[in-house]
Amino acid sequence: MHLMVDGYNFINAWENLRKIAEDDLDSARKKLIDILADFSGYKGYKITIVFDSHLVKGAMRKRETISNVEVIFTKEGETADNYIEQYVYKNSKNEKIGVVTSDYLEQLIILGDGALRIPPRELIYEIEHYRKEIEKKEKEKMQTSGRLEDALEDEVIRKLEKFKKNLE
Repeated sequence: MHLMVDGYNFINAWENLRKIAEDDLDSARKKLIDILADFSGYKGYKITIVFDSHLVKGAMRKRETISNVEVIFTKEGETADNYIEQYVYKNSKNEKIGVVTSDYLEQLIILGDGALRIPPRELIYEIEHYRKEIEKKEKEKMQTSGRLEDALEDEVIRKLEKFKKNLE
């Protein structure tokens, strides 16, 4: 699944991010990228976050990959909705695309082009649920025994053992 997220729409839909954005929009963007990078690793989704730059005079489209998340800033005159609609229109036959936005008109357009509509509150719920699930598993690991070794991933244990052998 390829999730396409209307960045500012999603920030405004999630109270935690909205509060951060009130003081520092850049911090809210970075937090969103971090959250979705973790979520992408957990679910195996390809994630693209699209931020509007349509009102920025002379803005060129900017694309970068941060922590396995594609981040796009639109060009002058192009909204995140425009970019997402064009992408869905061109690619929905070749890949499963879910669009995260609370914009009703956008939802209708992308549904007509074959993408899935995902309201922000649904994705927020899924993210919070997966975080609680991981927290629960980590607590269970620590409670099964007080040994640090039992709380570590197998890959970390192998690396520590290799490091130990190199010291000997």
